[in-house]
This record gives sequence, C-alpha cells and structure tokens, in this order.
Amino acid sequence: MNRRRAYEDDGDFYGERSRKRRRVSENQEMEERLEALILRVGENSTSSLESNLEGLVSVLESDLGNFRNKILRILSECPIKMPEKCTIYSTMVGLMNAKNYNFGGEFVDHMVKAFKENLKQCKWDAARYALRFLADLVNCHVISTNSLLQLLDNMVDAANEDSVPQVRRDWYVFAVLSTLPWVGRELYEKKESALENLLVRIEVFLNKRTKKHHNSLRVWSVDAPHPQEEYLDCLWAQIRKLRQDNWAEKHIPRPYLAFDSVLCEALQHNLPVIHPPPHQDSFEYPMPWVVYRMFDYTDCPAGPILPGAHSIERFLIEEHLHSIIEAHHWERKDCAAHLLNLSYKDKIPLEYCIVEVIFAELFHMPTPRYLEICYGSILIELCKLQPSKMPQVLAQATEILFMRIDSMNTSCFDRFANWFSYHLSNFQFRWSWDDWDSCLLLEMEHPRPKFIQEVLLKCLRFSFHDRFKEMMPETYTKLIPKPPIPTYKYTMEGAGE
Repeated sequence: MNRRRAYEDDGDFYGERSRKRRRVSENQEMEERLEALILRVGENSTSSLESNLEGLVSVLESDLGNFRNKILRILSECPIKMPEKCTIYSTMVGLMNAKNYNFGGEFVDHMVKAFKENLKQCKWDAARYALRFLADLVNCHVISTNSLLQLLDNMVDAANEDSVPQVRRDWYVFAVLSTLPWVGRELYEKKESALENLLVRIEVFLNKRTKKHHNSLRVWSVDAPHPQEEYLDCLWAQIRKLRQDNWAEKHIPRPYLAFDSVLCEALQHNLPVIHPPPHQDSFEYPMPWVVYRMFDYTDCPAGPILPGAHSIERFLIEEHLHSIIEAHHWERKDCAAHLLNLSYKDKIPLEYCIVEVIFAELFHMPTPRYLEICYGSILIELCKLQPSKMPQVLAQATEILFMRIDSMNTSCFDRFANWFSYHLSNFQFRWSWDDWDSCLLLEMEHPRPKFIQEVLLKCLRFSFHDRFKEMMPETYTKLIPKPPIPTYKYTMEGAGE
C-alpha cells in the first residue's frame, strides 16, 4: 500500500503554505503598526499635531479597504481608555468623515453601540467618556446638534424616573453636566433655547434631590476656610459660571479648530434614538462624594494662578488627575511621571493641584479607592522626580492639615497619621517639630498632641526607640512612646508568689 501523502507530489504545496504564513504575518504586522500610530498620536513629536493628524488620516484612509474593522475598533476604544486625548481622536474622525462619509456613519454606529454596551454592563466611567466623545464629534461636524440634544434630553428623562435609586438618577445628571464643557459653546451658538431648557430641567432636579449623605462624607465638620460641597452641587455651580462666561473655557485643547474650513463642509450624521437601559436590582452605581478642597490661590506662590473652586477649569484639572491615578496606580513611578507631565501644566500651579487631588483620594469617604500606601508611595516618587518643589508643597499641605485637625473626621485622622508616619520613615524622620510646639500646651487628648503621639507610635515600627529620643526635641519627651521592652513576669517583683 502506498503510504506517500497525495500532496507530496505537488511541489508547490510548501511554497503556497509559506506564502499564506507570510501574508498572515504581514497583515498582523500592519495591524500592529496602525494600532501604534493611532495610540501614540499627539505624543512627543518633532512635527506639529496638525501635520501628524493629516498624515495619519491619509494612512488610515488608504488602509480602510483591508483593515476597516480594526480601525473602527481602535478609534472607538481610544477616547474611552485615553479620555485626555478625546479632542485629538474626534478631530481624526472628523477629517476621515469629511473624506469618507460612509466611514463616518459606520463609526458613529460603532460608538453608539459601545455607549449602549457600557451602560448595560454598568461601566459608568466608560459610558461617560463615550458620551463625551459623541458630544465632541458635534464640534467636528460629524454628528448633528439636534440628535445630541435629543440624547441628552433622554438622559435627563432617566434622571426623573420614579422608583429608582437616587444614585442612578444622580449619575445621569452628572454625565450630562460633565459633558457640557466640551460641547456647550457649540450648543450655545446654534441651539441656545434648547440648551437653556435642558439646564432648567437639570436645575429643577437638583433642587428636589435629597442630600442626607452629605454630612457623613465630609472630611471636616466645619466649612471654614473651604466649603465642603456635594459633588453635583459643585459641578452645577461650575457649569453656571461657565454659562456666565458664554461657555468659553481655557483648558480643553481643540485641534479641530485648525481644520474648520475642511470640517464645516462635511455632511453630518444623526444619532439614533437612544434610551438608557431600565434599572435592574443587580446594577451598581457610583456612590456620591464631597469635593475636597485644601488650597486656594492665596496659598500658591507667584506664578500661574490656581483656578477658583467654581471655575470649570478646576473641574477639568481634577478630573484629568483622578483619571491618571486610576490608569497608573499599579505602578507608582509611571503614575508620578504622568501626573507631572499634565498637558496644561504651564497654566496652573501643578504641584498644588496634584497634592490636593492625592489627598482627596486618600480622605475619600467612606473608604479610599486604593490602598493607603498607594498614595504614600506616589507622593514619595513625586518628591524624587521634582525635589525642588514637591517636598515644599507637601510640607505646606501637612501644615494646613495639622492646623485644621481639630475638626477632622476620625477616619481621616487615622489615614493622615498612617501616611505621615510612612512618609517620615522614607525621609530619615526629618521634620521641623519646633513649629508645632504650641500643641504641647494643650491637653494630651486634644487632637494635635494626640496626632503627634500616634505618628511617633507608628514610626516606632519603622525604626527604634533610641532614634526618637535623639531626634525629637526635649519638649516632646512626654509624647514619645515608652520603650518597647519585653515583660517577663517571672523576673518581676513578687514573682516568687
């Protein structure tokens, strides 16, 4: 019986298989190259962003025939996973829509599908970033203003549903309000009356909602010197201030303005009617929070001015910093580097904003998002990367917290003591203790001496007792914990009995 395989006589078999393998590897290599180009657009480059966008759009347009689905997927994921580059990707989609109307329609459908899917899966941040991107596509003449306003109205309708948890209603209003800084100016110029009606409906909702949770989420029991505002109330005040300024903000980069002559001639698409999925008992919604404030412009030295508490720029800066921490909290060095490389760092006192946001995360009630040591390690890396500024700002923040500790929430008091002891252990336990001498005149159970006592007790776990006796001023002797000597009952007085 002839056991030779039939294809062995065909000398072309191996050549054909090799060509197929080569073709697959070439396609895979091309896909990876396209993905890298899209992901890195807008990052460090010798040429301008505008020329980079034009070149990338030309590349993508020529490859649409072979890699259409891949391009659609990447372009719809990037603004959700990298929300800080939202306007860059909306400009790219706008330019491609101007050249290829059918691709623009496919992309809008793809983005709408992603938005709906995120809502169904309770991926609230991803849904909010998808909504923001859809709104920004209005600025690029990809989506019509009427269809976006219809979507925003439907979301406010969801906020007015009965018999659903308040956290669900709050999130839908928050999603709409947090989207308006990107598209407010465009809606104001083209659909002012519809925008005003939307804001009136939101104001009615905010006036009716209960805020029983507010007191339990406060860091301090008093509102001096900074009011502790509930997050929706604060954002609403910032949106009203933006409306007074005719929806003109200064911190969102808008690269599509350079291509206005091209984009304004493009045909627009209408969003389909989108109804938010109904509430289910299994859905979990983001919990409310209190907006943390530590600094104002008087605390910062000469230089860029810290935006006011009710300016939309303060919201945009804080949201960006929070998203960086969320994306990079697993790697403290990367997180610190990204925080210090904020895109508009020259316009603001960046170090003060970073420290305020990190302490906002650490003191978040009822529990911080991540382990306490995560924030401590990021602050240490920040001090290493920027030794000329960050340690001074952190020392100023510590002084402010210590002076206000009398009214601090007990849980936050413990977190503050844990962080400070850990921080001191990484900087040879150096601190200007003489500046806090006034606390020695207070009773031992007063929060200030109690805080120092707690810090020294925790520091003892990182060092040894004699170190503190040498390090601390003599006036602090009564606050230094007792030496941790072993107790052996058989050598004590009366052991014979």
